[in-house]
Amino acid sequence: MQQDLGFAHFLTHTDGVATFLLMVLALMSIATWYLIVQKSAANWRMKRRRQDFLAMFWDAADLDAVANYVRAKGIRDPFSHLTHHGLKAADQYRNRTGQRLIETAPPDEFLTRALRRAIEQDTARLEHGLTVLASVASSAPFVGLFGTVWGIYHALLNIGLSGQGTLDKVAGPVGEALIMTALGLAVAIPAVLAYNFFARTNRLVLTELDGFAHDLFVFMSTGLRAQTPERTAQVSALPLAAAGGA
Repeated sequence: MQQDLGFAHFLTHTDGVATFLLMVLALMSIATWYLIVQKSAANWRMKRRRQDFLAMFWDAADLDAVANYVRAKGIRDPFSHLTHHGLKAADQYRNRTGQRLIETAPPDEFLTRALRRAIEQDTARLEHGLTVLASVASSAPFVGLFGTVWGIYHALLNIGLSGQGTLDKVAGPVGEALIMTALGLAVAIPAVLAYNFFARTNRLVLTELDGFAHDLFVFMSTGLRAQTPERTAQVSALPLAAAGGA
């Protein structure tokens, strides 16, 4: 009898509740490993594209060259996405009509809003899947523990009905019930490690993105301030020779 006990024997003798809990743990494990693979590949691609974009950005002659690069390559990482929103905001401010409430803001505030929205969008995108990992990490051990309690209850109930309460009759069924706790921990541990790793990676990326946003704000706000209506009118009123000499 003792030779028949084990994981296979446990699976063939589970009831509906235990089978449901096993399915829940299996779905949790599938979701965890899918997110681990998907986010690892996405972070690797993002890191490579971020390095390429930043190398181009700091070597570019001006923001027009950066804009041409973004249009040619597309938005492929948070830094190019932030730059795209900044350039788009600059174009909107230059072409403003003054008929909308948002256009009444000063150029610095107008640009700040656009960059803040871009960072918020990137933050939400980077945090995709972390809620699932956190939920699995916190709930999987309790799902396994519930399965263990349920299994021990039925094992003791069956032993009581059979009237055989010796150690060899109790240890096997109770040991099989503990398999659920082990499965819960096996599902939770990868989720905990993955959540901590991706949370730290996102924190580092967002810190670097925030610093880049400050640099981009300085570059672009200087250009926007130089193109205020008053400045544009003054430049337009200058004689051609004087403008050329400037």
